[in-house]
Amino acid sequence: MIDLTNESGLPADEAGLIALTRFALDELHIHPEAEVSILLVDEATMASYHERFMDEPGATDVLSFPMDELRPPEPGDEPPLGLLGDVVLCPAVTARQAATFGRTPDQEAEYLLVHGLLHLLGFDHVEAKEKRIMFGLNDAIIAAWSKRRKRTRP
Repeated sequence: MIDLTNESGLPADEAGLIALTRFALDELHIHPEAEVSILLVDEATMASYHERFMDEPGATDVLSFPMDELRPPEPGDEPPLGLLGDVVLCPAVTARQAATFGRTPDQEAEYLLVHGLLHLLGFDHVEAKEKRIMFGLNDAIIAAWSKRRKRTRP
Protein backbone atom coordinates (compact mmCIF):
# COMPACT_ATOMS: atom_id res chain seq x y z
CA MET A 1 0.00 0.00 0.00
CA ILE A 2 1.28 3.44 -0.93
CA ASP A 3 -0.05 6.42 0.97
CA LEU A 4 0.73 9.97 -0.17
CA THR A 5 -0.18 13.09 1.78
CA ASN A 6 0.54 16.56 0.43
CA GLU A 7 0.90 19.08 3.24
CA SER A 8 3.33 21.27 1.31
CA GLY A 9 0.84 23.86 0.11
CA LEU A 10 2.21 23.37 -3.41
CA PRO A 11 0.73 21.40 -6.30
CA ALA A 12 2.37 18.05 -7.01
CA ASP A 13 1.84 15.19 -9.41
CA GLU A 14 0.55 12.97 -6.65
CA ALA A 15 -0.74 10.23 -8.98
CA GLY A 16 2.61 10.26 -10.81
CA LEU A 17 4.58 9.95 -7.58
CA ILE A 18 2.43 7.03 -6.46
CA ALA A 19 2.84 5.34 -9.85
CA LEU A 20 6.62 5.85 -9.70
CA THR A 21 6.73 4.40 -6.20
CA ARG A 22 4.88 1.27 -7.36
CA PHE A 23 7.17 1.02 -10.39
CA ALA A 24 10.35 1.41 -8.31
CA LEU A 25 9.23 -1.14 -5.74
CA ASP A 26 8.39 -3.57 -8.54
CA GLU A 27 11.84 -2.99 -10.08
CA LEU A 28 13.38 -3.74 -6.68
CA HIS A 29 11.25 -6.89 -6.26
CA ILE A 30 9.45 -5.65 -3.15
CA HIS A 31 6.11 -7.29 -2.36
CA PRO A 32 3.20 -5.32 -3.88
CA GLU A 33 1.50 -5.14 -0.47
CA ALA A 34 4.52 -3.65 1.32
CA GLU A 35 3.56 -0.37 2.93
CA VAL A 36 5.22 2.98 2.28
CA SER A 37 4.16 6.50 3.15
CA ILE A 38 5.12 9.59 1.18
CA LEU A 39 4.70 12.96 2.83
CA LEU A 40 5.14 16.27 1.00
CA VAL A 41 5.86 19.10 3.42
CA ASP A 42 6.63 22.82 3.45
CA GLU A 43 10.09 24.20 4.19
CA ALA A 44 9.40 25.00 7.85
CA THR A 45 8.25 21.45 8.54
CA MET A 46 11.19 19.97 6.64
CA ALA A 47 13.62 22.21 8.52
CA SER A 48 12.09 21.04 11.79
CA TYR A 49 12.45 17.35 10.79
CA HIS A 50 15.98 17.90 9.48
CA GLU A 51 17.08 19.55 12.71
CA ARG A 52 15.24 17.09 14.97
CA PHE A 53 16.23 13.82 13.29
CA MET A 54 19.50 14.62 11.52
CA ASP A 55 20.84 17.41 13.75
CA GLU A 56 21.33 19.52 10.60
CA PRO A 57 20.09 23.10 10.15
CA GLY A 58 17.53 24.19 7.55
CA ALA A 59 15.25 22.45 5.12
CA THR A 60 16.53 19.62 2.96
CA ASP A 61 15.08 17.94 -0.13
CA VAL A 62 14.30 14.42 1.14
CA LEU A 63 14.39 12.42 4.35
CA SER A 64 13.74 8.72 4.84
CA PHE A 65 12.54 6.94 7.94
CA PRO A 66 12.83 3.15 7.55
CA MET A 67 10.62 0.91 9.66
CA ASP A 68 10.94 -2.87 9.17
CA GLU A 69 14.41 -2.75 7.59
CA LEU A 70 13.24 -4.59 4.46
CA ARG A 71 15.85 -5.34 1.82
CA PRO A 72 15.55 -6.30 -1.86
CA PRO A 73 15.48 -10.10 -2.10
CA GLU A 74 18.25 -12.25 -3.49
CA PRO A 75 17.41 -13.93 -6.83
CA GLY A 76 14.91 -16.72 -6.22
CA ASP A 77 13.86 -15.45 -2.77
CA GLU A 78 10.35 -14.29 -1.98
CA PRO A 79 9.70 -10.52 -2.17
CA PRO A 80 9.74 -8.99 1.31
CA LEU A 81 6.46 -7.82 2.80
CA GLY A 82 6.15 -5.34 5.63
CA LEU A 83 6.28 -1.68 6.51
CA LEU A 84 9.00 0.05 4.49
CA GLY A 85 8.65 3.41 6.22
CA ASP A 86 8.23 7.05 5.32
CA VAL A 87 9.75 9.26 2.62
CA VAL A 88 9.40 12.99 3.28
CA LEU A 89 9.88 15.35 0.33
CA CYS A 90 9.97 19.14 0.33
CA PRO A 91 8.67 20.32 -3.07
CA ALA A 92 9.86 23.90 -2.50
CA VAL A 93 13.45 22.72 -2.05
CA THR A 94 13.33 20.16 -4.86
CA ALA A 95 11.90 22.76 -7.27
CA ARG A 96 14.61 25.27 -6.35
CA GLN A 97 17.49 22.83 -6.86
CA ALA A 98 16.14 21.05 -9.99
CA ALA A 99 17.94 23.26 -12.52
CA THR A 100 21.26 22.60 -10.76
CA PHE A 101 20.93 18.96 -11.86
CA GLY A 102 19.46 19.70 -15.28
CA ARG A 103 16.00 18.45 -14.32
CA THR A 104 12.51 19.90 -14.17
CA PRO A 105 10.95 20.28 -10.71
CA ASP A 106 8.84 17.16 -11.33
CA GLN A 107 11.89 15.17 -12.47
CA GLU A 108 13.82 16.28 -9.39
CA ALA A 109 10.96 15.20 -7.11
CA GLU A 110 10.88 11.82 -8.89
CA TYR A 111 14.64 11.36 -8.58
CA LEU A 112 14.57 12.19 -4.89
CA LEU A 113 11.56 9.97 -4.25
CA VAL A 114 13.50 6.99 -5.64
CA HIS A 115 16.52 8.11 -3.61
CA GLY A 116 14.37 8.09 -0.47
CA LEU A 117 12.93 4.67 -1.30
CA LEU A 118 16.44 3.27 -1.71
CA HIS A 119 17.34 4.60 1.74
CA LEU A 120 14.28 2.80 3.15
CA LEU A 121 15.69 -0.40 1.67
CA GLY A 122 19.08 0.01 3.33
CA PHE A 123 21.06 1.66 0.55
CA ASP A 124 23.40 4.48 1.51
CA HIS A 125 26.05 6.73 -0.01
CA VAL A 126 28.55 7.35 2.76
CA GLU A 127 31.31 5.20 1.24
CA ALA A 128 32.38 5.63 -2.41
CA LYS A 129 31.38 2.04 -3.33
CA GLU A 130 27.97 2.42 -1.66
CA LYS A 131 27.48 5.72 -3.48
CA ARG A 132 28.23 4.14 -6.88
CA ILE A 133 25.78 1.33 -6.20
CA MET A 134 23.00 3.54 -4.84
CA PHE A 135 23.22 6.29 -7.43
CA GLY A 136 23.63 3.76 -10.23
CA LEU A 137 20.46 2.00 -9.11
CA ASN A 138 18.66 5.35 -8.70
CA ASP A 139 19.66 6.35 -12.25
CA ALA A 140 18.64 2.94 -13.67
CA ILE A 141 15.19 3.09 -12.08
CA ILE A 142 14.59 6.65 -13.29
CA ALA A 143 15.76 5.73 -16.81
CA ALA A 144 13.43 2.70 -16.89
CA TRP A 145 10.58 4.86 -15.56
CA SER A 146 11.17 7.51 -18.22
CA LYS A 147 11.28 4.87 -20.95
CA ARG A 148 8.07 3.29 -19.67
CA ARG A 149 6.24 6.61 -19.58
CA LYS A 150 7.28 7.41 -23.14
CA ARG A 151 5.79 4.09 -24.28
CA THR A 152 2.50 4.60 -22.42
CA ARG A 153 1.81 8.23 -23.34
CA PRO A 154 -0.75 8.74 -26.13
